[in-house]
Parts: sequence; C-alpha cells; structure tokens
Amino acid sequence: MRGYVPPDPEGGVSKEQFAVVYAPRAKRHRFSANCVEIVANREQAIDRSEAAANRYPAKVLGPSKSSEGQYIYYLVEWLTC
Repeated sequence: MRGYVPPDPEGGVSKEQFAVVYAPRAKRHRFSANCVEIVANREQAIDRSEAAANRYPAKVLGPSKSSEGQYIYYLVEWLTC
C-alpha cells in the first residue's frame, strides 16, 4: 500500500481493526487518532455508524506515528451495511 508507514513487524502495535471513522470527505486514506473509534467487531462498527454525522464503519490499520508525531490510522476498507 503506497503512502503509509508500514507497521513494525516486531512491535506488534499496529494491526488491522474495526472502527467507526469520522470522515467529512470520503477520499481520505489516513485519519488522526481522534477521528477513529476502535470497536470490537464488524457488527459494532456498522451499528455505531451515523452517515448524517459523517461517521462511517471501516477496517483500519494502526496506530502508526506520523512524521509530525501524531498517531494516525490508515484506511484498509470501508465496510458496507
């Protein structure tokens, strides 16, 4: 995947997770940690999503630390209901 910091294979911190992501623009591929709510499973992500509030279910990879020192998550895929 181009444009993201790969997870450290020995660190075990970054991993794929289900989440609800605040995304006013759907074209973004990385999100600040404060825009991401990690949930336990796919069903919870779908149940907690609110399209009217720009909160969408997704599978994300992270957290990773950006070059600016912020924690970010990368979009793996948007989930469909």
